[in-house]
Amino acid sequence: MRTAIVVLLVLGLAAAAFAVDTSNTRVLPTKMNRVVPHYGTPDGREGGETVADAIVIGGLPYFDAGYTCDNIDDYDVVCPYSGSTSPDVVYAYTPATDEILEVDLCGSTYDTKVYVLDAGLSSVACNDDYYFDDLCGVYVSYVAATIYAGNTYYIVVDGYGGDCGDYNLAVTGTPMVPVECPADAVAEGEPDVYDGYVDATNGGCNSTPNVYGDIDWINADPLSPFDGQAWMCGRSGWYVNATGGNSRDTDWFMVTAAESGSMEYMLHGEQNMYMFVLNTDCENLVAVAEADALANVPTTLSWDAVAGTTYLIWAGPAEFTGPVDNFTYYMRITGNMYNTVPNEDVSFSGLKTMFR
Repeated sequence: MRTAIVVLLVLGLAAAAFAVDTSNTRVLPTKMNRVVPHYGTPDGREGGETVADAIVIGGLPYFDAGYTCDNIDDYDVVCPYSGSTSPDVVYAYTPATDEILEVDLCGSTYDTKVYVLDAGLSSVACNDDYYFDDLCGVYVSYVAATIYAGNTYYIVVDGYGGDCGDYNLAVTGTPMVPVECPADAVAEGEPDVYDGYVDATNGGCNSTPNVYGDIDWINADPLSPFDGQAWMCGRSGWYVNATGGNSRDTDWFMVTAAESGSMEYMLHGEQNMYMFVLNTDCENLVAVAEADALANVPTTLSWDAVAGTTYLIWAGPAEFTGPVDNFTYYMRITGNMYNTVPNEDVSFSGLKTMFR
């Protein structure tokens, strides 16, 4: 039995071309270790000093603001920088249901770090640098974590090096619903990722040589209106690469339109993902259409395909670090007669910096 799908339809305009970041590893910026003096006398404007006196978050969404320079350094998590001496503050939250917790420091005025600890003070998720803009700040943090009902978690607002200052805190949660692939979906065939993983399955422009998956998933499905559509059940996730950086698993597929007309790409994942329809030039990648696919929200991307044109279909996590190692998603390609494209090994001639 197939579950009913709520569709968010996103149109890709034929004349539009969007610059995209399809890389699987983010190049970390060079940072200055700016030591700011702090005095260890909390003024009551922020979270607790330690987990013992953490400010309890009774429900979500939750918003707060504070100042960390008059606290002391109690905790640190490597993500990826170590040796922080920044003061930190702590909040506690116990979810009633399994959730994807999002902790956002947008608008903070210093080089922040934020992490989520479990009751044993082991790191569940951590982020140092997420925002690099005038709106949310430079080197300002955001993190998502999968958390489970009845367990207490500690949100620690920290800083890079010795930095401290004013922070804004927004904590939101989305119920976590396991994604169940359609019974007739074809398996992607890629193994789960692990630290040191090298993507040789369908890494596309991020692999050497460039390897793409085939869109040949015509499934024997008796349920109208799904007859003859292409369903695929995949796995994605996050890992630490061979050089110690944070990497995400990006999955790339090829499809060639047999007719001119509308084509659709639907994506449904357990975590926040991006979805792109791209051209095939790894040295000058642009998106024909793109959309955010939020966790547990089936999202459909539509574009005007041109007969004989080959497109890259891209699926991957929205972030470079995640709350889990691996997660499930499925996709569907439909709405147009199309030809499958053999899995190609394309010589890798280097990408522009933003695509590495």
